[in-house]
Amino acid sequence: MVKDLLTPNYIFESSWEVCNKVGGIYTVLSTRANTLQNVFHDRLFFIGPDIWLGKENPLFIESDELYANWKHHALKENQLSLRIGRWNIPGNPIVILVDFQPFFEKKNDIYAEMWNLYQIDSLHGYGDYDEASMFSYAAGKVVESFYRYNIFPDTKVIYQAHEWMTGMGALYLQHAVPEIATIFTTHATSIGRSIAGNNKPLYDFLFSYNGDQMAQELNMQSKHSIEKQTAHAVDCFTTVSEITNRECAQLLEKPADVILMNGFEDDFVPQGSTFTGKRKRARTLLLNVANKLMGTSLDDSTIILGTSGRYEFKNKGIDVFLESLNRLRQDPRLKKNVVAFITVPAWVKEPREDLQERMQSRQTFDTPLEKPYITHWLNNMEYDNVLNMLQYLGMNNAPEDKVKIIFVPCYLDGKDGIFNKDYYDILLGEDLSIYASYYEPWGYTPLESVAFRVPTVTTDLAGFGLWVNSLRNQHGINDGVEVLHRSDSNYCDVAENIKETILFFNKKTPAEIRSIRKRAADVAEKALWKHFIQYYYEAYDVALRNAAKRLFE
Repeated sequence: MVKDLLTPNYIFESSWEVCNKVGGIYTVLSTRANTLQNVFHDRLFFIGPDIWLGKENPLFIESDELYANWKHHALKENQLSLRIGRWNIPGNPIVILVDFQPFFEKKNDIYAEMWNLYQIDSLHGYGDYDEASMFSYAAGKVVESFYRYNIFPDTKVIYQAHEWMTGMGALYLQHAVPEIATIFTTHATSIGRSIAGNNKPLYDFLFSYNGDQMAQELNMQSKHSIEKQTAHAVDCFTTVSEITNRECAQLLEKPADVILMNGFEDDFVPQGSTFTGKRKRARTLLLNVANKLMGTSLDDSTIILGTSGRYEFKNKGIDVFLESLNRLRQDPRLKKNVVAFITVPAWVKEPREDLQERMQSRQTFDTPLEKPYITHWLNNMEYDNVLNMLQYLGMNNAPEDKVKIIFVPCYLDGKDGIFNKDYYDILLGEDLSIYASYYEPWGYTPLESVAFRVPTVTTDLAGFGLWVNSLRNQHGINDGVEVLHRSDSNYCDVAENIKETILFFNKKTPAEIRSIRKRAADVAEKALWKHFIQYYYEAYDVALRNAAKRLFE
């Protein structure tokens, strides 16, 4: 018999990425919001840092009416400076942005309190630790003030904190307002990411790592401390995939109570003739940029590949992708032209003026521009990983090469100066995307890709890849997603397998490719929030039951 799940009356979620588009957590929160808003309406609140003070934030619509009396009370009685409004996303949930700067003068007292209550080691904090902690603590104070002013006793309330950056607020609330049930979600352990980023073998030797010891070695004591102590103390500890759960069990010494897989909404994926038109325009633009940059005449029969995401050269598999392309260009079986776009934001200086001039011209060019493999100039050209590997491999887009590579080192936000289209309006022009991730707790980029009917290659070191492997009737790229086995030691095998997948795809007829694209979209449908939201209800139930136990201890 299935037990009835306890459901909250109010939900508060805090994250540095509320109304602040930084990375994958923004996608988690912003795409899930509508699903929860439909059920909880305006009893769902997101709390974010007010780092846009004095600047226009297109993601935040401020309101003077929403909770005006409480806002005045919070400022007068709790010294909390707030802006309240709505997030400009589907569902338009209520957002509270808090100015956390005033808390810096109380920093040492706050850290002392956290040490006394939870043994949080803030002594070794540096970089973004103080900023994140002050925001997190302020968010906790916001919820405490709201609860005491607006919510009746015996009301079921959830506070969900995302990443180590909001752990302190969850711990503060658990002590100050024990009636509130707390959930902590780590999207990637700080130590796991650091081990991978420092080129240490994470997976083959995971069983032998001690999180506390590695935190000391990698100078991560404070971030690790807040993450570990929060994971152990909250009412429900969660993470986003089975692969990250293995990290949690080993490095935080606490497996997740519930795994909250990252879903997706497809409400912004165009349909029918709109999709067809947008795809055609995207392909035309991509090929136009390539031809103007390289002085080529690539036509629509060209295979367009792409990879994108955060600029983590090894973790995101950019290195092995470049190696696979180097092998592909030397393979005599390749008959079609291939152009691969690497879209990862780097330290951009400016869009290339010479390329802009060509883009504004209608004439064709048969000579390449200088460095015909990058669309925007960088501030640190000589130290850039992509450019250095291209130079090492001798890949400079020579006329005789059937494989060309174009580095797009900027955010595609519609105003980059070259493409001037949003990322999603470019993505759907690709034929195949490749995300050969080494460290990827979930992996939104391949999921976004299949949602836009672009077949994708990922790995079983990505949470998304593991999930695809669990589906029935999934047999590689023919079904829209190729999941490659990846380990600490099979770099060359992965590069070879990517090359073979591209060659295999290269031979497909237009009818077969249409079928593959449809099956890719079918995979994305299975990852919609309407399927994955059930795991959140399980987490709410665990948190509420454990909070009730705490109150009676």
